[in-house]
Amino acid sequence: MSEPQTLYDVIGGETRVREMVDRFYDLMELEPEFAGIRALHPPSMDGSRDKLFMFLSGWMGGPDLFVEQYGHPRLRARHLPFAIGGSERDQWLRAMAWAMEDIGIDEALRLRLMESFYQTADWMRNQPG
Repeated sequence: MSEPQTLYDVIGGETRVREMVDRFYDLMELEPEFAGIRALHPPSMDGSRDKLFMFLSGWMGGPDLFVEQYGHPRLRARHLPFAIGGSERDQWLRAMAWAMEDIGIDEALRLRLMESFYQTADWMRNQPG
């Protein structure tokens, strides 16, 4: 009897998670529609890229890199210093959906991930709207 595959395995492991995160941040840099969330990041997004990659690795059932380096994610607490409303949530979700489509993530898997991403992104809102 084999062990069930994790999302990390299904998506393609480290290489694919990194590819998805890199495309997400590339879109944030390139596309004017993501200016709102881009403005919430430092001039160099290298650290942000690494942190999201490490977080998603563990969240998807792969190596728990973020926890190993930074401890519990405490996502909401870590994002409280930033004004996050519906517009920022929607920009984040749109950029992630676009990134997953661009790198060829299967549609059924994209939908599954977007449901979870929406729940988390909506929970991160700390501004009305």
